[in-house]
Parts: sequence; C-alpha cells; structure tokens
Amino acid sequence: MIRDEELFVFNRMVEGDKEAFRFFFEKYYSDLCNWVNLYLHDAIMTEEIVQEIFVYLWEKKENIKIESSLKSYLLQASKNRSLNYIRNEKTKLFVFSKLNTNDMESIEMPDSVMDSNQLRDVINAAIDSLPERCREIYILGKEKSMSYKEISEELGISVKTVEAQMGKALKKLREQLRPYYNDIFVLFLFLITN
Repeated sequence: MIRDEELFVFNRMVEGDKEAFRFFFEKYYSDLCNWVNLYLHDAIMTEEIVQEIFVYLWEKKENIKIESSLKSYLLQASKNRSLNYIRNEKTKLFVFSKLNTNDMESIEMPDSVMDSNQLRDVINAAIDSLPERCREIYILGKEKSMSYKEISEELGISVKTVEAQMGKALKKLREQLRPYYNDIFVLFLFLITN
C-alpha cells in the first residue's frame, strides 16, 4: 500500500505541482539508474531510459495508478523499458551488420549542448518532416490536446486510423530525435521547474 506521505506528494504532482515532481526525480533518479544499468551495462542509454520514464511520469501523471509505491512502479516501468530496449537493440544489431560501415560513419551527431531555440527548431523540423496526414493528426493530438475521438470527428476518419497515424508519427519522431534525447530532457526539466 502506498504510504500516506508519498501519496500526498504524488497527489500534489498529479495536480501539476512541479516541486512534487522534482522531489520524486531527486529521490529516485540514482536508484533507477543503478537498476537499469544492471540490465544495460551502458551508462548513457541508462540515463536516457530513466529520463524517458520521468518524462512519461510527468506527462501521464493523471492516468497513473500506483498499487504499492511509486518506487515499485518506477522500477517495474524501468525494467520493462530496459527489456524492450535490449530486444530492439538485438534487432538493430542484425540490421546494422547488413549495412556498409561507411553508412554508419556518415551519421552526424549533434553538439552535446544546444540552446532551447535550437532544440525547438530541431523538434519543429522533425514535426514538419512528417507526412501530411501524420503531421495533421500529431498537431491536433499533441499540440491542441484533442482526443482520438475528437480528431476522428474533425477529420472524418475512423479512430483506428487516427491511432495508426499517431503511432506512425511518434515512431518517426522518436527515430529523428533520438540523438537529441538528452538535450530535450534537459529542456523539459528546465521548462517544468521554472
């Protein structure tokens, strides 16, 4: 059962209290990194996965149901994401082994630190590069906060089509923005704590 004090702080976070989110971030970040690194043995990917967990926690805070404790929830979510990552990496390794190594050398990595305007430009460029219908659905869902049902009514398409197109949009954005995850997470923390 979730403890009263943790439940109190969790409920404050659900109501949008950024200090409550910061409390959980500072309390559990190191433990989660240690936990994830047991699976990955990769410090950089470990931090990326733990950061994704905290972004998810903040964005989905109203829908998250805690059964025993927030730490248990975060540990389980981190384990699941780590195992998914390992599974995906095995697939990628197979694909990369089929590619010419010159293709891999041509990939440009971003500067380690970017300012918020550069990051916004990168994110906007990624959104702009989506196919027209994907982009339209993404903007209605993510930027205008419309539900899938509302989007389907607005565009005269089925909810299933909206789901499929949103999934496609998110997959493409994840692929394009992966090199920038650490910078985006820093910006995310800055925005919600200021």
